[in-house]
Amino acid sequence: MADIRVICAIGRSGQLGLHGGMPWEGRPERAFTEDVERFFDLTRGHVLVAGPKTVASFPDFACKDRTIVEIRSSDDPQEVLSRFSDRVVYVGGGPAVWTAYARFVRHWDVNTLPYDGPADTWFDPSWLLAGGTRRKR
Repeated sequence: MADIRVICAIGRSGQLGLHGGMPWEGRPERAFTEDVERFFDLTRGHVLVAGPKTVASFPDFACKDRTIVEIRSSDDPQEVLSRFSDRVVYVGGGPAVWTAYARFVRHWDVNTLPYDGPADTWFDPSWLLAGGTRRKR
């Protein structure tokens, strides 16, 4: 199985999205621009699987430095990931994608941004446990 990872940013209270985008999108403060730079630095040279809306949001330069694979909700996550068994695969997207792929994720890289405003989509901590095993006490 490939090395499956997620890199994402959340607000101080776990905010992920607002009206289909990131609530802080376009903010010029350094913390927000550094987060975008970091995303593209860490995913460079690797596979990035994401839904159509996320893939459409990538700038042209991103397509040159990484393998981008557009996924659909009808795709079997295990089949998609099996195509890249010898690669690092980042799963981009949001709640629907992370819910489908969480059980395969080995590493979650969650960056908390200095945003504490409104949101309509939130990070679900259960994603962090989906790929691990719980020990009985």
